[in-house]
Amino acid sequence: MANKNCIISLQGVNKTFGNNTVVDNFNLDITKGEFVTFLGPSGCGKTTTLRMIAGFETPTSGQILLNGEDITRIPPHKRPINTVFQRYALFPYLDVYDNVAFGLKLKKIPYEVTDKKGEKVTKMRHLTRQEIDDKVMHALKIIDLEDLENRDISTLSGGQQQRVAIARAIVNEPEILLLDEPLGALDLKMRKEMQLELKEMHKKIGITFIYVTHDQEEALTMSDTIVVMKDGVIQQIGTPTDIYNEPVNAFVANFIGESNIYNATMTGKLKVKFLNHVFDCVDDFQVNEKVEVVVRPEDVMMTVISGEADANKLKGKIVTKIFKGIHYEYVIAVGKSEVIAQSTKDYPVDSLVYLDVEPENIQIMKKDTTTNIYPEAYLDKNNKLIISDAEFDVDVTQLLKGSHVDDQLYLIGPDGKKYDLDDADVVATLGFTDFEIVDGHDNGNVNGVVVDTIYIGDHYQVLVRTPEEEDFIFETQDMWNEGDLVSIKVSPEKFVITLKGDISKYEVE
Repeated sequence: MANKNCIISLQGVNKTFGNNTVVDNFNLDITKGEFVTFLGPSGCGKTTTLRMIAGFETPTSGQILLNGEDITRIPPHKRPINTVFQRYALFPYLDVYDNVAFGLKLKKIPYEVTDKKGEKVTKMRHLTRQEIDDKVMHALKIIDLEDLENRDISTLSGGQQQRVAIARAIVNEPEILLLDEPLGALDLKMRKEMQLELKEMHKKIGITFIYVTHDQEEALTMSDTIVVMKDGVIQQIGTPTDIYNEPVNAFVANFIGESNIYNATMTGKLKVKFLNHVFDCVDDFQVNEKVEVVVRPEDVMMTVISGEADANKLKGKIVTKIFKGIHYEYVIAVGKSEVIAQSTKDYPVDSLVYLDVEPENIQIMKKDTTTNIYPEAYLDKNNKLIISDAEFDVDVTQLLKGSHVDDQLYLIGPDGKKYDLDDADVVATLGFTDFEIVDGHDNGNVNGVVVDTIYIGDHYQVLVRTPEEEDFIFETQDMWNEGDLVSIKVSPEKFVITLKGDISKYEVE
């Protein structure tokens, strides 16, 4: 193995259930003692990947190596790996001590004896009572519960039960500890406390932690390395700082923290135009190249306008303000676009402000050149897709496999859970050939004007711009002229939409 410190390596791992690919060409090396988090929305394949590492699932193809040895088809009980689940599965009829000791009482260890011929023979024996006691008390000390070993499980808080589950896992001294959303059953305050405790516990134990969550704050707080997943595919691997400050695409930027994401155009050397304003930047792309820009809310600088406004500066109007404890969060209208900004200063709603961003805080990403991407789309109360001011029919059941929409327009999951998608933020994608443009206005979902036509080998690539400055790229055999007034028509099944964040926040009772 290239990296001698690599403890677990997933090489070209795929997992399919029927025709559904859940994990696709997963490649990852994890270093001994590292805290790695698989992060992504529900259904992205993170738990399935964890279960393959544990041995509960077998890859359809690919290999899983532990310290260089292939363990792909070795059963779970023969792997030096333990798992802590969201439901702790503690034994209610046993006290804390016996819950932690349960596995040790069943465990056998090798020892050597000399037979009648004087030869060394390896046999197996159970641990002695003293050996079990030493290991249990050491594990309880690590989780700070050594004074509660005689307590009934039912008398413990959720956080204490979670720590007992971890103690039961680490008492067997595994090389790797897998944690599948172990904090999901805790309330917000307890979850935040346990995040810090888990990180400290990781330092004490020194073994490899592989953690699964859809909670970005958990990932950023605890991890050495974050693996961001979507639809079974790794989107980005990096430190929390790298993932937050240098997202590789719009999905990562949306999923990790709040982001302002805009379609933009490179207008010159280290110059980028978005929000109808030209900014200096530090990323060098081709002039006139279409790109995507990410600006974090904390990087937006605001100054209240006093006197006559400077025509050369970007201006906006504060439309909402929310106090978040350590800062205010503002929504600022800039034309028909919105900018989210954070500041410790208290500005009144309706204030006119100048906006600016330092060049190094403008993250520019290469735009997907095979599809139209609309990162600022959302759904309305009728499950219509809204892009700028345009309304489109769309199939919302693609957001949750096996779901359907009831008579009240709620999305009903396969488990019966109900979701209200009104004002749900989504990223919408549309292929270059998945819609049509027709002559004249008011003949489709949205009006536009042809602003560019490029002949590419055997077809034309046509750029249609709406009054809200949203671009639709269309590929066709037909010739369209710049300045043509057109309408855009899209069938509901053509849009692909993905939620920003996890669907659980839209669940209703």
